[in-house]
Amino acid sequence: MSERTETRRSYVASRWERLNGHRRVPGVDLARGLAVIGMFAAHLVSIPPFEWTDASTWHDVVNGRSSILFATLAGVSVGLVTGRTTPFAGPELSLARSRLAVRAVLVWLLGIALISLEVPVLVILPAYAVLFLLVLPLLRLPAAWLFALAAALAATMPFVQFVVAGWSLWATPQGWLIDAAIGGHYPFLVWSAFVVAGLGVARLPFSRPRTAAALLGVGSALALVGYAIGAATAGARAGERESLWAFVTNSDAHSSGVAEVVGSGGFAIAILGLCVLATSTPLTWVVLPLRAVGAMALTAYSAQLIAWALLQPAPAPGESKLSAFRALEPFWPFTLWTIVLCTAWALLVGRGPVEWAFDRIVRFAVPDSLETP
Repeated sequence: MSERTETRRSYVASRWERLNGHRRVPGVDLARGLAVIGMFAAHLVSIPPFEWTDASTWHDVVNGRSSILFATLAGVSVGLVTGRTTPFAGPELSLARSRLAVRAVLVWLLGIALISLEVPVLVILPAYAVLFLLVLPLLRLPAAWLFALAAALAATMPFVQFVVAGWSLWATPQGWLIDAAIGGHYPFLVWSAFVVAGLGVARLPFSRPRTAAALLGVGSALALVGYAIGAATAGARAGERESLWAFVTNSDAHSSGVAEVVGSGGFAIAILGLCVLATSTPLTWVVLPLRAVGAMALTAYSAQLIAWALLQPAPAPGESKLSAFRALEPFWPFTLWTIVLCTAWALLVGRGPVEWAFDRIVRFAVPDSLETP
């Protein structure tokens, strides 16, 4: 066998190992891939409100829940790079915190750049960056403390958000800029519960089937409770839409009510548990393309918005930019091309281009040498 052939095989094997090796958790990649595709659907498809009795509305499940799954997985990702079940300490923790802070800044800058494209989408990345920064002081906490904190945030932050949302600041030009800079449509006060819960999950041996099954069961129970509260109070909320009671008992997508936080947060945890269970079987090879998307979620998310900006048609008089683009029926072309290109890139090149660039910048800004005192 020639040296060139051996080198080529070694290269391909290294790409395969990166996607399927022990350092990755296939279930997390699958869940992240589903979150990305779910956000595609939420952006690109006109979806009627969910009705249990009408199967044609069931794909409304992507609204709100996809982005909450994405945020929960942000917490999981932070936990995976800071020690998994044994949190880093000392210089190792300082290095990880510094690198996560730089990564948060990069994610924020990318989010602002995507907002500047003026695509009619509420970009999640600025809020994502803020959430990264908020969990940095919590990296040493064990799972039990993190889950307790997540529960406390879920129970209290919707009340705080109700007050904050009523500030007159948001009606001013300065308020609009602040809102865009912090991803106000994804209020970090409330969404911190999802990231903290995700960090708690990462402190568990959740890649074990038994733990994953427990996540599926607990998450499903929380989803049932949250959505049951929302359904039970729907009639009362209809008559007092602006009240605190109506706000916190709302389980609708992007409502930021306690019912939504519990229901959709539980849904995210259940999906993660289900994905870990699925990828512990031969099904993991069937869903490899979705795992490839999840392995380069920032690249896939950003590429969607850049392609949208390039392809956006001029709306007709009285038509919105969003309606004009949705009229092109772009969901399936975008989704299929994303899956194909991400899979090819993962197997032939490796890390996604945005992920690779961020990693290089982070390591340059915070070199390994800082690990020693």
